Amino acid sequence: MPISKEQAVIAEDLTAYSNDPLRAVKYGFPWGEGELSTSTGPRKWQADVLSEIGQHISNPETANRVCKIIISSGHDIGKTALIAMVTWWALSTFEDSRVKITANTGTQLSTKTSPELAKWFRLAINAEWFSKTVTSIKVQDAQHEETWRADLETWSADNPAAFAGLHNKDKRIVFIMDEGSEIPQIIYETMEAVGLDESTQIIILVCGNATINTGPFIERAFGAKRNRWKVHVIDSREVEGTNKLELAEWQSDYGEDSDYFRVRARGLPPVAGSAQFIDQGLIEAAQRRHVFVHEDEPLVAGVDFAWGGSDDNVIRFRRGLDARSIPPIKIKGEFTRDPAVLTGKLSDILRKNFDGRKLAMLFMDSAGIAAPVESRLRMLGFENMMTVNFGAHSPDTRYAFMRDYMWGQMKEWLRDAAIDEDSGLAADLGGPCLISDKQQRVKLEPKELMQKRGLDSPDDADALALTFAMPVAPEAKQVAPPRRPRGGWQGV
Repeated sequence: MPISKEQAVIAEDLTAYSNDPLRAVKYGFPWGEGELSTSTGPRKWQADVLSEIGQHISNPETANRVCKIIISSGHDIGKTALIAMVTWWALSTFEDSRVKITANTGTQLSTKTSPELAKWFRLAINAEWFSKTVTSIKVQDAQHEETWRADLETWSADNPAAFAGLHNKDKRIVFIMDEGSEIPQIIYETMEAVGLDESTQIIILVCGNATINTGPFIERAFGAKRNRWKVHVIDSREVEGTNKLELAEWQSDYGEDSDYFRVRARGLPPVAGSAQFIDQGLIEAAQRRHVFVHEDEPLVAGVDFAWGGSDDNVIRFRRGLDARSIPPIKIKGEFTRDPAVLTGKLSDILRKNFDGRKLAMLFMDSAGIAAPVESRLRMLGFENMMTVNFGAHSPDTRYAFMRDYMWGQMKEWLRDAAIDEDSGLAADLGGPCLISDKQQRVKLEPKELMQKRGLDSPDDADALALTFAMPVAPEAKQVAPPRRPRGGWQGV
């Protein structure tokens, strides 16, 4: 592509740093100026990783072997910034480089990874070389834009072959996982298969917080496969630029050896079976299970109201062990601004017969627009409903708050229950982690912390959890009137 003399000099310099990502990054960004005015270069741990990549691909003994690096860390150390630096170096110093980036969720890719990539490519000395979208970065050259690029793609356990096609013989391949601790084994195996290309520079970089203590991430960072990877375990307290006061508060509140502090500060996996409150095995078993429902089981529903925007208003139904037979109802968050829409929908549900059965109780999250909706429904004559405050005291001292109690009841129910195969529900159920509680109660992480990890608000699971707010009495048996005998004496 046509470039200026200045850009030609930059291209020549960057080519010289093809096997030295640390020098390339130091050269390619305006350190000490503007948005980088407080930084003189990459953070020390970032520089160590960049240097490690350079040493691997410069050494004739290792150059043709896959460079596999895994980073387990506490929060806010700059993992996504490192991903952006490695991506920029890979594309800027080697013609027809291919980079593929995935993450544990699409939200992580779109709201964290992609904006960070956009920032660093915008600041780069060769910013004009590339065009950037939410899902890709391409060199601005029509002859190379399909072969010289980075792509951001969500993983799919149902279609791992989507990650199998990244081949770039005699060139450079970089495969990156952002928040890789919750990505399944099949994706790791597919990713590692790119290492079969010979005479190709191949780099695999996995970053994450060790939120669970089993699985492929843990196996590679702390388990049997750690000898095949270059492992970095990074404590947030030892990284320049992290909020040391907040970290000290965490340590004081939860303790040095608590699972909360181990995962979020020290970069270590939890000691408990999993920081994840509801594990994947429990969810998958409930998706496959068939259940029997007693005739007198009442039909209940839970409503989780959205706060607008991308969240959904979710209505989920449950009858005993069965939360599968009646599909959920989801209403876009944009309609939350008009209580009349939700009032109309809920009144329809309260009137409706579901396979000859009426709703016994409707539980609604008390947040958001619950108050005006409840008021209007009562004016219409409905009484079989109640609002539930997630932050209220738990009726069971084993749980910290009402939300924790409902999720606890739901977890126990899942051991014998049946749910549908909605991927949103499954993701929501497995989303929240346990956090430490001084009174040793069950306490789930707040939604704000989930969002920091790139997870969506668990609207689907919250709606199902609401059906456990309180017991609902079994349906009364309908006693048929006595039959009169036909003909003959009828009695006096």
